[in-house]
Amino acid sequence: MRKIEAKRILALLLIGPFLLVIPVIKGEGQTISLPQERHLANIRQLTFGGKNAEAYFSFDGKKLIFQSTRDGFQCDQIFTTNDDGAEVRLASTGNGQTTCAYFLPGDRGILYSSTHHINPDCPPARPREKRFIWPLHPYEMFKAKPDGSGLKRLTFTGAYNAEATVSKEGRIVFTSLREGDLDIYTMNEDGSDVKRLTHQKGYDGGPFFSADGKKIVYRAYHPKNQAELKEYEENLAKRQVVGGRLELFVMNSDGSNQRQITKNGASNFCPFFHPNGKQIVFSSNLHQPQGREFNLFLINEDDTGLERISLHQGFDSFPMFSPDGKRLVFISNRNAKQPGEFNIFLADWIP
Repeated sequence: MRKIEAKRILALLLIGPFLLVIPVIKGEGQTISLPQERHLANIRQLTFGGKNAEAYFSFDGKKLIFQSTRDGFQCDQIFTTNDDGAEVRLASTGNGQTTCAYFLPGDRGILYSSTHHINPDCPPARPREKRFIWPLHPYEMFKAKPDGSGLKRLTFTGAYNAEATVSKEGRIVFTSLREGDLDIYTMNEDGSDVKRLTHQKGYDGGPFFSADGKKIVYRAYHPKNQAELKEYEENLAKRQVVGGRLELFVMNSDGSNQRQITKNGASNFCPFFHPNGKQIVFSSNLHQPQGREFNLFLINEDDTGLERISLHQGFDSFPMFSPDGKRLVFISNRNAKQPGEFNIFLADWIP
């Protein structure tokens, strides 16, 4: 391994729905793997340049769907690619801003959120702040065929509907502002039978089903006092979430038995179940709660066995296991050639 000769700078970056201040490493001799990352073998970089985020496997594990600002687009659009990074194809309309894409069971279709129904242009840029923020654009959810044709709108609330993923049975779980607070809901693939799962005041979001569809893991921020509640509600009025404190929770797929998994006061997000149903991979700055580095961690569903998975001095996030549990896809700014660049990486998973 060549010696890393680099300098670290801070960059204010918009990636997907998130606004982050994180370190960017510039210099010669960067590598995309570290010897201490014992769970990650044969790491390969699938994209090169641009802002690529939220890459998720198809149900057969052969393709990925992701959002990206590339090819002249001014804000995120949805793309699909083979699991080796070949054949990148636009799957959204090319209008508005999109986010949070996912395959439907059988890989017969795709799901994503978009603002194109309101305006073909990107939403106005917001003033950038040195905080972990994402704007609550009036996203509605759409489904389409894998090539983007046959587009059908699923939600009609005029509020934020995003962060959607799908169980193997086709049940959609997502976050919505439709009732005045950010809560988790489920619905059928056609938008029917909407059910609210969370009711506690505060943000509940980023939900993913376990492989068997019986549980949901998610992130949440629940204000603990009147000052925190006031701040949260003020941010809601501004249509934004400040995500500096996010803990992980697990619940049954019907919303019952909600229980907290992490209690570290850091920013824990993007949790995903291993197919074995016993472990959860997630991204966090818990190793540096007041800092700006995000790495991957593993924890058992019963809140034991916490382990740091990645040690890159930058941003590693949006992890997802392949359906067979043998690979892990994630987003990172490791090996970035420009500030603000995020790419998709795929690794073989070593238990």
